[in-house]
Amino acid sequence: MDLILQIWGGSFYLTNKICFALSEGKGNHHRKKNLKLFGWLIYILGVPAWVTILIIKHDWIAASIEAGGFPAMLFGLYNVYTEHKKPNKSFDRITSFLTYGAILLGTGYSLYDYGGIVSVSQLLEFGVMLGFLLGTYLLAKNNMNGWLFFMLMNGSMGTLMLIQNKPILAFQQGMSFCFVVYGFIVASK
Repeated sequence: MDLILQIWGGSFYLTNKICFALSEGKGNHHRKKNLKLFGWLIYILGVPAWVTILIIKHDWIAASIEAGGFPAMLFGLYNVYTEHKKPNKSFDRITSFLTYGAILLGTGYSLYDYGGIVSVSQLLEFGVMLGFLLGTYLLAKNNMNGWLFFMLMNGSMGTLMLIQNKPILAFQQGMSFCFVVYGFIVASK
């Protein structure tokens, strides 16, 4: 089961990063929109695998981030679909509230479960938390600085997966990091 979850979560996540990176390039507006739509959708479909893997390992911060980031992913999907240049204020506020709520919930439960910050995995989870939530939120608002936070997230999650003996996911995070760098470079031009 672990192998199936790694392949499911890893392949969907990597596909998301490839689609996002390719959508930053020059080209037809319709193609770019479709890549972004598919990127948001495929990531949403990969969330259950990631959450399951992280809960099994007691990675409470990262698990709550994946689950709590779901509204930001819907926000990104909505913005791309409707082609809003300026995000819907109500949806933006709800997403912000749920995002910050997820940060507090996951961090609080991790501190409770472990009795404070006592492990390297928790520190890596903080990197995942900041990178994922801020990266997803900023990209949902079409802010290219989201790519920088994704770099932090990929590096932190890749290291976490490596020390927890999840080689498929560690490799996938490394590949995702390459596409995130590419996306940032193209978006910066």
